[in-house]
Amino acid sequence: MTAKTLTRMDLSEAVFREVGLSRNESATLVEDVLQHMSDALVSGETVKISSFGTFSVRDKAARVGRNPKTGEEVPIHPRRVLTFRPSHLMKDRVAAGNKG
Repeated sequence: MTAKTLTRMDLSEAVFREVGLSRNESATLVEDVLQHMSDALVSGETVKISSFGTFSVRDKAARVGRNPKTGEEVPIHPRRVLTFRPSHLMKDRVAAGNKG
């Protein structure tokens, strides 16, 4: 099975077909939505999309890791990571898609 990737262009094309905006307006709308979501995440807000899932930013503390090849201890610096937690509806939908 070949995996297909959904791109910004695919999203704007879907908006063009479903909503009836021009291609330029559709592309701008998709870009604006993605930019708004990105800005919210950068500022530390949680982005929750009903029936889809929740994007959030977590602060991970510094810790000591280990190089698996040499066994040498290596410090891992504190960082911010983006997480996504799918909604129960999305989990169910994906699981149902795997069966068919």
